[in-house]
Amino acid sequence: MSKQPTPLQKYYGETVVPALMASRGYKNKHECPRLEKIVLNTGISSEADKNIIADAARDIGLIAGQKPVLNRSKKAIANFKLKPNQVTGCHVTLRSENMWHFLMRLLAVALPTIRDFRGVPNKLDGQGNYTIGITDFTIFPEIVVENNKRAMGLDITFVTTAETDDEARELLKLLGMPFRRTDPAPAAKTTTAA
Repeated sequence: MSKQPTPLQKYYGETVVPALMASRGYKNKHECPRLEKIVLNTGISSEADKNIIADAARDIGLIAGQKPVLNRSKKAIANFKLKPNQVTGCHVTLRSENMWHFLMRLLAVALPTIRDFRGVPNKLDGQGNYTIGITDFTIFPEIVVENNKRAMGLDITFVTTAETDDEARELLKLLGMPFRRTDPAPAAKTTTAA
């Protein structure tokens, strides 16, 4: 039994790939950059108790739709009050169908609910990957605000097969990523003496 592609996945195949082939001159659709995975990551304070860790893992699991993995420290660092094997955060790696469903919810539901939203930053990492930071994870409808005792931030990393930032930026823009507009500098006004 074959799985049906998600609407965004279908849009990628039917619209984004031909647009990339036309603009970049790719001869084969397999040359086009694609989204490999999306990684959600959050940090947890070193003074956090088991309830805070469980709440963070539950919330990340609700947002991602799959169980998160707890990040643990490898060694003790006294300046950070860190002990070996202490939980420092949790992350989820989304691939295939889960990745496309999450991306659709992020672009269509979560980002538009941010107050005074003017778009996401344009800067990529130099290797075709893109990370955005969400300061308040309650923009996701799965999160019940009354159940949360603390604010939690979230990093979302989009890993692409693009070789350059320009290719990755074009891919993400065609998928619907609302990048900030970079307005050209206003032309200097010239006055003429009469």
